[in-house]
Parts: sequence; structure tokens; C-alpha cells
Amino acid sequence: MRSCLECGEKILGREDKKFCSDGCRNSYNNKMNKDSNNLMRNINNKLRKNYRILTELNPEGKAKATKSKLLAKGFDFEYFTSIYTTKTGNTYYFLYDQGYMAIENESYVLVKKDS
Repeated sequence: MRSCLECGEKILGREDKKFCSDGCRNSYNNKMNKDSNNLMRNINNKLRKNYRILTELNPEGKAKATKSKLLAKGFDFEYFTSIYTTKTGNTYYFLYDQGYMAIENESYVLVKKDS
């Protein structure tokens, strides 16, 4: 006898079925896929916030912003998803497809990676 992975009830139907209902399947998958702890959840929230800020300040794909403007919106420079260094030695920090690079006078150039 096969039983539901979520509630343990007997499963009727297809041989490869793992859950007795859509509710049990959703509940099981939500438990398996949730951020495993507060650290991961907090970091993911910071990455999302940084991404939203860059997207808002860079609607055309190339823009400039000051450090104070980024900080005022809540941008956290410690959180990014990747670093790209050009052949000329310029370093861009990316949040997925949105990037930034420090330029003169505490300003940043904002860029968007072509998809």
C-alpha cells in the first residue's frame, strides 16, 4: 500500500502518485522549498531589495546614481550576485542582470546586462 508523503493517507489512482491531494502536494513542496533558515531569507530579501533599487534607478539600461541616493533608498553594497572585471580592469558588481561600477565623486554608473 502506498501512502501520501505529506499526511500518510492511503493513495488511490496512478501507480507513480506520491500525494493523496493537490493540497498535500502543495503543502509538502512548500515545506521542502522554503528558505531553510532566517539567514538565507534575510540575504535573499536584501538581494531582491538591491535589485529593485537598481531597476528603478536604471529604467533605460544605462544610468548614473550617487552613493548617497543609493544608500537613501536602502541599497546595501555588501550584497550582490556576481563580480565582472573588464579587460581594462574595471570592476562591475551585479545583481542578476543589473550592475553598477564606482566612478568619480562617489558616483556609480548603472548598467543592464543584455539577456
